[in-house]
Amino acid sequence: MRFTPADLETIDRLWRAVPADHVWTGWSATGESPEEVIIYRTRAHWRKFPLRRTETGFALFDEAGRKLAEHASLNGLLTQVEALPGLRRGD
Repeated sequence: MRFTPADLETIDRLWRAVPADHVWTGWSATGESPEEVIIYRTRAHWRKFPLRRTETGFALFDEAGRKLAEHASLNGLLTQVEALPGLRRGD
């Protein structure tokens, strides 16, 4: 499953809309239709979280490949991720 240019625009819009002190500091992707987008966590920890498309929407994984959150929309996924315990503490 690949991200569309519209998906990438939505990710960029969501990232720009979060406050400057938000746990997510940025994102990166390679190509027009990447299979994976990397979401970066706060500068203090610099962890990378792979974001992938699924058959039903989007899923975020940790560095070990464990699924952290899944939702049909990117907006919904952001809300789920913000509710995950421990992301601000550095777990």
